[in-house]
Amino acid sequence: MSRDPRLVEPQRVEPDGQSGPPDPLRLCTFATVALLGWLLGPVAVVVFAAVGFAGYWRARRAGLLRSRCKLGDTRLVLVYLAALAAAGVVGIVLGWWVW
Repeated sequence: MSRDPRLVEPQRVEPDGQSGPPDPLRLCTFATVALLGWLLGPVAVVVFAAVGFAGYWRARRAGLLRSRCKLGDTRLVLVYLAALAAAGVVGIVLGWWVW
């Protein structure tokens, strides 16, 4: 008896609650961000830090006090992202000055 190719087996849930092998999407995302950072240098640092800062600023204003980020407190995350943006701006200025 042949199986109908249109039928799909139900997903099996593993004991740890995941279905099937984990998707390493975050690793692909990290590699893409690293590539953009390598290609664009300090400009990418400023852009990513500014986008992150804006996101955390909105989230903090909406009531988020703790982040899943290793820093924990959203105020620390905001300071960290502001410092990264400032370092990127310094890198841009020094890059143009040396060039």
